[in-house]
Formats: sequence, structure tokens, C-alpha cells
Amino acid sequence: MSQFGKFGPLVGAIDEGTSSARFIIFKANSSDVVAYHQKELEQHFPQEGWVEQDPYAILAVVKTCIEKAVENLVALGGNPEDIIAVGVTNQRETTIVWEQGTGKPLYNAIVWLDMRTSSTIDKLLDTVPNKTRNKNYLKPLCGLPLSPYFSAVKLRWLSDNVDPVKNAMKKGTCRFGTVDCWIIWNLTGGPNGGKHVTDVTNASRTMLMNIENLNWDPLLLRFFEVPKSVLPDIKSSSEVYGYIADGPLKGVPIAGCLGDQQAALVGQMCLQKGQAKATYGTGCFVLYNTGDIRVNSTRGLLTTVAYQLGSNNPPSYALEGSVAVAGAALGWLKENIGLLDTAKESQTIAETATENGSVVFVPAFSGLYAPYWRQDARGVICGITEDTNSNHIVKAALEAVCFQVRDILDAMNEDCGIPLQVLKVDGGMTGNQLLMQMQADLVGIDVIKAGFSESTALGAAMVAYWGVKTDIQGVPIPMTSGNTYAPKISDDERDMRYKQWKMAVERSLGWEQN
Repeated sequence: MSQFGKFGPLVGAIDEGTSSARFIIFKANSSDVVAYHQKELEQHFPQEGWVEQDPYAILAVVKTCIEKAVENLVALGGNPEDIIAVGVTNQRETTIVWEQGTGKPLYNAIVWLDMRTSSTIDKLLDTVPNKTRNKNYLKPLCGLPLSPYFSAVKLRWLSDNVDPVKNAMKKGTCRFGTVDCWIIWNLTGGPNGGKHVTDVTNASRTMLMNIENLNWDPLLLRFFEVPKSVLPDIKSSSEVYGYIADGPLKGVPIAGCLGDQQAALVGQMCLQKGQAKATYGTGCFVLYNTGDIRVNSTRGLLTTVAYQLGSNNPPSYALEGSVAVAGAALGWLKENIGLLDTAKESQTIAETATENGSVVFVPAFSGLYAPYWRQDARGVICGITEDTNSNHIVKAALEAVCFQVRDILDAMNEDCGIPLQVLKVDGGMTGNQLLMQMQADLVGIDVIKAGFSESTALGAAMVAYWGVKTDIQGVPIPMTSGNTYAPKISDDERDMRYKQWKMAVERSLGWEQN
């Protein structure tokens, strides 16, 4: 260890989310954070349901975070040369297209939650054989239903609607990537030899990768009319992809990459079959590690790659359920309705809600995700009486997050046949103790909060470390647990409240008739 400075060997993690990016420097093979920097990211809403970001802005924010975090490291007496690897984790499905020769984006990044592709889905459903319009037609190949969510549909929209993209595709100069791909390409040289690569977890969210052999699938490419020339090379989650071309980390290998939810699964050390985690942010994402078995869900869940540690090792798979609106519901109460000044207040306000208002809020602002996959659903608030006040609505918004997680866990239990024993949780909303207690009450199992708030970045750091230290790939590190929340209500009360939720969901369906 003598060649390293006061902190020993270090690993950096680029954590590029929807609303901010950060660079965190960890002591290698541990959850100890030495230095970090975080910066907000702007989103643009050109039309209702459209969500975009500037690819240059994403890159600039990432570079700023690296520079500032390294400055902080130096200020603490650390040495940037002690950083032996960098990992990348990113918002998934967000789609970027650029010109190979110049690196110039051909359009803004279309963000994962953008809904403009609903019309593209309709067109694609018309091409399903035998006129069945079966949205699960491609699921045996890619693990995913046809939904506006996934990158191939966004890419198809771009090639149908944006002339520079259409022309660059024809000329063979167009490059497509998810955010990880854009970051790695630029950091490793961009137009001057940048590596056009992605990892299996991000590729598994495009609808273009065969979930079994982990290669781009000719049938899928044909279905979406995507030329193979635009696509990156698919690599494992843990290997050296290339070296940073300039800046304070010049020459450091980028050696790990995971989509953000898979990174949280690794960061929570859910490396065994049958372990699961939920990450509570803008949306909420539940991943259940199914090991080397691909479970094909019959209940609306997605089959996805959890990680692949090195190109010679088999992948681990996961079942995933996504809740579109979790923290976003509190944002809506704050910005649109004015019931909150800050999201943090939600706990205090909800705690003052009396028991005599059984209000149920289904925040299906742009449809419901797993296990329903109903684009025609819209938000409803049910059970309002003359006793209902704003506190009940805030409490119902928190309960909505918990009910949606219960929907997903029930589907997972039925698909896998092995009921989950505990749920590990992380993400910004886990600071709300009332929400965590409600979650334990409404799912009926212990909820264990990570003792460490940076699970996603830690997952990226771990796979990067394993990318350069291949002899210890997949060995978990000891983690301190945070709080454990045990259920406090009876089975009867749990079932009665869940039944009300299901009634409210029924009432949310069929509003948006395209």
C-alpha cells in the first residue's frame, strides 16, 4: 500500500441522475467517502409530456463535479494519482444521438419519463404480426413490453421526426447511446478515439438487446428499423472500457458501468439470489435479484440484467418493477397545488392527519407503470368527505408510494414463488421515517434502510474496483445497517387498506382515450 497517499487507493464514481450529477471519491473496496461534489441538472419541457436535457450540459456538469471533487480531495491532503479506477452510473433509458465526426448532439437528450412516444407505440403495435397489437410481443427476446419508456422507441421517434437524425443514420455517421455511453465516449476522447461502449444493464433497457445472449438482436433491430452502425459495443459491467483522455484524472481507467437502479442493487450488496431493494426518488424502482435465472414475469414486471462482473462470467438477472410517481407526487403537491413548502414537511403534515379520513390518492399523472402498464390511467383522489383536509391529501400521497411498492412486491412474490423476507431501501425519500413505517405496515415485512445514503454511487465504485481487481469480483463489503422498520398493523387492517387502494386504481383507468 506504500505507493498510495494518506487515504490509500481510491475509486471515483460518476453518478449522473435525472435532476443532478455528482462525483464521489471512495476509499477502494469500502463505503468510506473521502470527497465529493454535486451539481443540479436542468430539465426542459418543450410540450406537455415532453422532457429533455441538453447533452452538452450533462457532460459539463459531470466534468465540473470531477474537477471540484478532485480539488476537495487535494484540499484534504489526498492525491488524485491515488484514484485507480472510475465507475459510471446513470439515469437509464434516456436517449442521446450525436454526430460521430464532431461529437455534436443531433437533438436534445430525450429523458426516460418523456411520453411523446405514445404515438410511436401505436404505430409499432400496428406492425405486430397477425394484427394482435400485443405489447408483450418482443418480451421473450428483450424482457420488456412495448412502452414509451424504453430507448428504442425514443430512437425510432427521433429517426421518424428529426431530419438531422434521419440523414445521419442514412450516412452512417449517427451514434446512439444512453447517458453512460455519451459520458464514456466523451471522457475517453470523443471524436478523437472515444470508446463507443455501453454495459449490459443499460443495453438491457433499450429493447434492442437479446436478454439471453446479451448481443444486439437482428429481429429487434429490424422491428424498430435501427441500423446496427449507430449502436455502441456491449460490454460487461466490470472491465476496463478505456482511459480518461484529459483533465485531472487523465489516464485513469473507466472500469465499471451500471444503470442507476442496478447500481443501487450492487451498492446495497444484494448480490445473492432472492435479495431485493427499493430506491425512492422521483420514481421508485424495486429490483429483485433472481441470480442466473431469467424469470419471465406473467404479472407485468420487467426481466432485466442485474449485472455482469467481467466478460467471462455469466450475468445475474433481476425482476424489476417501476413506480413512475413517488417523490414526484410531493413535488406536484408543492408546485401545482401549494400544499407543501418543501417535500421534507410532508412527514410532519401527514402525522397530523386524523384517522377519520380514509383518502386514497392514485398519482397516475401520465399512466401507471408496473404491474398495470396502463397509459390511459390518470390521477384520482378518492374517499373525500366533509372531514377531509389538506393533511389527509399529503398523507395519501405518501401512502400511494407504499401501495405501489406493495403492488410490485406482490407480483414479484407470485412470479418467483418465494415471498420476500426483508426489503432493503435507499434514496432521498427514506429520510421520511413515517413513509418507511407506512411501507413496513403496508407490505407486512421488515424494511431495512441503508446505513449509507450513496448506494447508487457505491455500486458504480464497486464494479469499477472489481474491473481492475478481477481476483475479488463480487465479494461484498461489510455494510452498516440503518434503521429497521417492523410492521405495526394487523393483517386485517393491511388487507382492508390495500383493497381500498385497488378500488381507487380501478377508478383511475380509462381516462385518456387516444
